[in-house]
Amino acid sequence: MLFRFLAACAVLLLAGCSSVDPQVYRSETPALDLQRYFNGRLEGHGMVLDRGGQVQRRFVVTIQADWQGDTGTLDEQFAWSDGKRERRVWTLRRAAGDGTAARWVGTAADVVGEARGTVSGNALNWTYTFDLRTESGRNFHVDFDDWMFLIDDRVLLNRAVMSFYGIRVGEVLISFRKLS
Repeated sequence: MLFRFLAACAVLLLAGCSSVDPQVYRSETPALDLQRYFNGRLEGHGMVLDRGGQVQRRFVVTIQADWQGDTGTLDEQFAWSDGKRERRVWTLRRAAGDGTAARWVGTAADVVGEARGTVSGNALNWTYTFDLRTESGRNFHVDFDDWMFLIDDRVLLNRAVMSFYGIRVGEVLISFRKLS
């Protein structure tokens, strides 16, 4: 009896860790072209929610994005609801794809190693580990499962689920708007 209970718990835990395959969005339009959408000026409005869904912080982010071939730079300037300012610079580069989806790699100073992304149809799925610095000065490595969906030529919606050692700790929601 105990064995069956433990086996059932293991199955539930594994099912909870499974992720959606970006390929399920391959027929969705408009197709997301990272180089086209993240080029020029963009603005995003977002919020960070804790694991219970309560809003912890809100922000506005402005992005200046430029490309040299298959390598892009996204210079993000955050203005947080608590008055803090923050800057993150992403470098994106195209990686080898499998013919049905575009693969991307991203780096930023507060990302541990590389972010790995797959674009399929109107969707982008990024997975990466973020070096999160708390108010007390402690650092935690938080995993992000980050999904972006192109709604039309100007609007992209983003939902990122954050986890720590496999336990969901919160999420980030952002609505991006292309300005130029």
